Amino acid sequence: MTEHHTPNQQASAVLDYLRPFMAVAQTGSVVGAAEQVFKAPSAVTRSVMELEHLLGNSLFERKPRGMLLNAYGQAVMRRATRILEEVDLATEEFMRAVPASTTLHSALLNLMFSGRKLQLLIGLSAHRSISAVAAHLGLTQAGASMALLRIEAALGHPLFQRMMQGMVATDAAARLVVRAKRVFSEIRHMQSDLTAIAGSLAGVVTLGTLPLGRTFVVPTGIAQALAQHPGLRVVTFESHYEQLIASLRSGDIDVVFGALRPSDVAQGLVTEALFSDRIGIVARSGHPLARARTLALRDLLDQQWILPRPNAPGRRLVDACFRNAGLSAPTPSVETGDLAMLRQLLSTSDMLTAISPHQLMFEIQARTLTELPVQIGSTTRSIGFTLRQGSDLSSATQVVMQAIRAQAQGLVTAVRQR
Repeated sequence: MTEHHTPNQQASAVLDYLRPFMAVAQTGSVVGAAEQVFKAPSAVTRSVMELEHLLGNSLFERKPRGMLLNAYGQAVMRRATRILEEVDLATEEFMRAVPASTTLHSALLNLMFSGRKLQLLIGLSAHRSISAVAAHLGLTQAGASMALLRIEAALGHPLFQRMMQGMVATDAAARLVVRAKRVFSEIRHMQSDLTAIAGSLAGVVTLGTLPLGRTFVVPTGIAQALAQHPGLRVVTFESHYEQLIASLRSGDIDVVFGALRPSDVAQGLVTEALFSDRIGIVARSGHPLARARTLALRDLLDQQWILPRPNAPGRRLVDACFRNAGLSAPTPSVETGDLAMLRQLLSTSDMLTAISPHQLMFEIQARTLTELPVQIGSTTRSIGFTLRQGSDLSSATQVVMQAIRAQAQGLVTAVRQR
């Protein structure tokens, strides 16, 4: 779960000022923008100045003929346009899910451009506790409850069901929260884009990692990117595929690295294969079977096994190899995807595991673990990036991805030279 990745106060404030900014950019004047957003010209001017202060850059060239976007303003406008697309989709989805009223569309627009209100909904969806969200946002519990009631009253529909397990979002509210997270994701990318224009690279990159990349490729890639761009900040999320992909779809995560899934599983996603990997059988170096010159799968049937969970790609490959050899797949004594747990179990017992040797490369090089000489059939799988289709990655994210690509290519080259 990525609830600790709640949008910060700066991102919330940026969202509050985006509609006046977009109106000025479209009309070229404060007066024209004021008419469009139904605000006084002085309020529009103040909103633009506050946005420029928050982002640390002037966004317009102020000319006698009007307000013209500069390079920074154009970058903000590009993200703001994507935010408006998410807002439009959010309103369409919500209005299809509930009986519409004459004021619902306007209420939804006001909600989707209110950073504080969206923070409340995102926090409630994650924590399911009004008191926890209130503490996080610096509100009293009564204040947070009143804010939610006002939102629901403006929409004319409840957003959360009060249940024994806490505040549970309705289906319509859950879809609204996903769009809200994508809105804040665009603001996060916006801030990174602006630093790139200034000639430096900063910003937050959120990276989901499946087990294979955590040992070498991803950490060394991150280190390389940070050495070149010290202003970057990388946040990694380690979980199972389904949770990481859910966070990818909502915008909490920019990119996921690991074993790629078939296209029918990855609908709405884009994959980029970087290299192919294989499964090997690994045990401690002093394991009785480590002395054998060759082994067959049938020689391993009586062993105790540590294996990934049944839905993991590596587990499916191993089970298929045994079935193709006319054997029953081993029943694991331990099911885990945790590498620290796996290393300790292997080093202190005679259990076996089926895993990519790359994931245990340091232990194998140090000769504390060894790959057994087993012919196990075809266990090749593609490893690479998974992205949300249609996402517009920030410059910071692209730099980190390129550094990981370089490490992956180095790994491929090293394997070929062996």
